[in-house]
Amino acid sequence: MYGLFITLLVIDALIMIVLVLLQSGKSAGLSGAISGGAEQLFGKQKARGIDAVLHRATIVTGILFFVFTFALGYIVQA
Repeated sequence: MYGLFITLLVIDALIMIVLVLLQSGKSAGLSGAISGGAEQLFGKQKARGIDAVLHRATIVTGILFFVFTFALGYIVQA
């Protein structure tokens, strides 16, 4: 069981890294960080198309990462 969760955790981490690297950048430097944050706060910047799919997939892999990590910690403690 321990080996299964380690394998799933490593696969999930690699998929998450790839998904994050595939996403397009939302800002360019310090000026983009300031205006990009304001646009996101007021809802003017929305993810569309493949960006939305990548965003959702990144959220799912992040949640799975935490679930696998907590499960692995529980198995090690038991």
